[in-house]
Amino acid sequence: AFFADNDTEMIGETPPPALCAMEYIYFSRPDSNIRGLNVHTARKKMGKALAKEHPIEADVVTGVPDSSLSAAIGYAEELGLPYELGLIKSRYIGRTFIEPSQSLREQGVKLKLSAVHGVVEGKRVIMVDDSFVRGTTSRRITKMLKEAGALEVHVLIAAPPIKYPCYYGMSSVNTTELPAASLSISEIREMIGADSLNFLSEEKTREILGIPGLNFNGGLCLACFGGSYPTEINSKGAGTCRKPTEKRESIYRRATKQ
Repeated sequence: AFFADNDTEMIGETPPPALCAMEYIYFSRPDSNIRGLNVHTARKKMGKALAKEHPIEADVVTGVPDSSLSAAIGYAEELGLPYELGLIKSRYIGRTFIEPSQSLREQGVKLKLSAVHGVVEGKRVIMVDDSFVRGTTSRRITKMLKEAGALEVHVLIAAPPIKYPCYYGMSSVNTTELPAASLSISEIREMIGADSLNFLSEEKTREILGIPGLNFNGGLCLACFGGSYPTEINSKGAGTCRKPTEKRESIYRRATKQ
């Protein structure tokens, strides 16, 4: 691998393969197959694992459209609870997670989703979401469901809490925007107004998505969950080579300025 800045060149080992876990959790279509694993199947397994780790007594399970639906189905199946479409998504609003500002994210969630009163009114609702980044979606949806008549709203996240920034292109490079970086689960639950809040463990996430035998988390990047990055991170936050060999260290040199 070759890396360069304004005055330095560096040649070092290629980092180990580390696929972003969010490809399975959030980004990819459910009909995608990544490294031989179907995304819908993976998400459903994560929902089932979430139910085993955090079983909640409730009347109905719903998911946040669209990337959470597979996990919600898995959660409901594992506990024998009814799964319903308690939330409807507008097809004209994009993904709010990658909006550049908090105000746009808040506005996007408000316009993007609406609660189905006939499904949630008078019910203890389990709301399954794929991930928890800033809390914008969870806070807004919890309020929306309660305004629609839900007696209780239990938020279940089919991934570990995101505590660390991503330096590989995602819109989450500031820990001040990540509640899980500084708040306890109890404090986050209070912040979003839910009756309970639980996350899938990092160990189970690695077990479901990783490939046995591959170094570095089964070939996964789980840095946003646990802080273990597949490359070294320099002072500017950019990824650099992980562990150059001694021979290649001798190749480090000052670039000749033209």
